[in-house]
Amino acid sequence: MRKCFGWIIQLSVAGLLASGLATATQAETGVVRVVFTKGGFIIGVGGGEGVLIFRGHRYPFTVSGMSIGATIGASTTQFTGRALNIRSPGDIQGTYSVIGAGGALAAGAGGVQLQNEKGVILQLHGPKIGVELSAAVGGVQIALR
Repeated sequence: MRKCFGWIIQLSVAGLLASGLATATQAETGVVRVVFTKGGFIIGVGGGEGVLIFRGHRYPFTVSGMSIGATIGASTTQFTGRALNIRSPGDIQGTYSVIGAGGALAAGAGGVQLQNEKGVILQLHGPKIGVELSAAVGGVQIALR
């Protein structure tokens, strides 16, 4: 009986440790707001700023990007959305490329999905103000301020 009770305590402690480690490393979701202005002729250049709201705190960041292809005009887009797979605010930093159906943004749709090298996925949507025709491919760089 004494041996059995000892095993139960060991298993309980191991279970508590394992559950504590699992929750400490689980990815979370944050809210993102970005204002991005882009313009160009053949080579498009853009920039803007945004904020990540994560665990009740606001983390401002800057956005810059470039695209190469058929870009003509200028536009400003006010994106809102989610940042998935975040473990800490610094995870939002990095270089993002378009994934999935996000390529439709260049053709004028109001949504995009981007992913960085850390696995953070930004799912963004919003209205575009201005005139821009684009069939370009490019990347976006995000840095915390």
